Amino acid sequence: MPEFRYSARNAQGTLVDGVVTANDRSAAIAMVEQKRCVPIRVQPVEVGAGVVSQQKSPAASAAGAQTPKETSFAKSPPAKNPEAGEKTLATKSGAASSPPPAVGGMKLSYSQQYLFSEQLAHLLGAGMTLDESLGVLVKRLKHPKLQALSKSLHQSLVDGRSLSQAMRDFPRIFSPLYVNMVSSGEASGSLPTILRRLTIHIGEVKALRDGVQQALLYPAVLVVIGIGLIVIFMNTMVPQLISFFKDTGTQLPGPTQMIIDINNALTRYWWLVLGVLAGAFLLFRAFIATPSGRVTWGRFKWTVPVFSRIPRFRLYAQFARTLGTLTQNGVTLLRALELLEDIAGNEFIRLRMMEVRAAVVDGATLSNALAHQKIFPEMFVDMMGVGEQTGKFSDTMNLIADVYERELDKQVKVVSTLIPPIVMVMIAAVIGTVIYGILIAVFKLTGGLHRH
Repeated sequence: MPEFRYSARNAQGTLVDGVVTANDRSAAIAMVEQKRCVPIRVQPVEVGAGVVSQQKSPAASAAGAQTPKETSFAKSPPAKNPEAGEKTLATKSGAASSPPPAVGGMKLSYSQQYLFSEQLAHLLGAGMTLDESLGVLVKRLKHPKLQALSKSLHQSLVDGRSLSQAMRDFPRIFSPLYVNMVSSGEASGSLPTILRRLTIHIGEVKALRDGVQQALLYPAVLVVIGIGLIVIFMNTMVPQLISFFKDTGTQLPGPTQMIIDINNALTRYWWLVLGVLAGAFLLFRAFIATPSGRVTWGRFKWTVPVFSRIPRFRLYAQFARTLGTLTQNGVTLLRALELLEDIAGNEFIRLRMMEVRAAVVDGATLSNALAHQKIFPEMFVDMMGVGEQTGKFSDTMNLIADVYERELDKQVKVVSTLIPPIVMVMIAAVIGTVIYGILIAVFKLTGGLHRH
């Protein structure tokens, strides 16, 4: 039976080499995945030679021997300092490559992210190694950005880095959630499954965004029409009313005078208004750049009425699904919680999740630790507690994910339905105020003419 030498990354993030005996290469890849490793390269061993028939694996090139070189895989660093605290494997020349600034700073649309994730998940699911899958994407994807991304990730993989480490070089493409999910897939040996889950997540985000845009289309048309009517009224009817009132010596009504004063202020000092808005935006960006500001903004997003329900239910579903997948593939609970700390993309929730993990380290059950933080609903915690007691934790978490994914779909429909009437009420209030100010002046003017 033929032998195959493999290079893979194990659950600890270490590049390992080994030899397996299998009927064919697909079976060899399956055997490596059964060891909870992500196969990077699998090559046949020459009969009677004991050497690899093709070029050496990235692990052998990096370490220069059959003993794998350890690399840190403890915690995903923040996106602002992607390589802090990590020890990457060296290339043959002695240093790991980094993408050019133009490549590392590029941004992809949701459709392009979806296409890349879907293609990579399909190739890995078909039995290809990660090295082969990225090589195929370099040739298959014709879009320049996708091709450059695939080429950079493939080169980083050849240099001995993990896929999640390479993805951190592209913070504008791969969010912390995406990178941590890929990292968890590498740790659990279920990278194809995780990538399919990410593909579904990106599709849901895109569908939500498209749904909101479609829901706002009609109100946007009303906004444009309303602004046009206001401009016409303020530049045609109002000057004539002012002229008539001056001729009759009558004072303008209070609401009409207020509208005229606001219009004059916006016309004369529009540059000041823009400056104030720009300054407020810059102050807000500076505020959320601070640790306390990120926590405050995260708490606000988590507690804002109605619209916070979508990120809440998305977190519940994503947390349960990811935790169930990780524990089902043999990842320890503490390691899984560490990977899940940044899953919400919210600093307020991240700190709460760190406290949950610390409580579990001290001996508390996960359900009790989550109940103490009060960021998950009681039903979620109760179902988790049942899973802990019955020994079917992974199955229970997947069941919880199914429940909250259905609830998420409902919340998306509710919010998409609420947005148009809310916007229309706001527009009606503004336009109604302007029209009221004009009509009250007209009524006063006509009443004065009748008396005269």
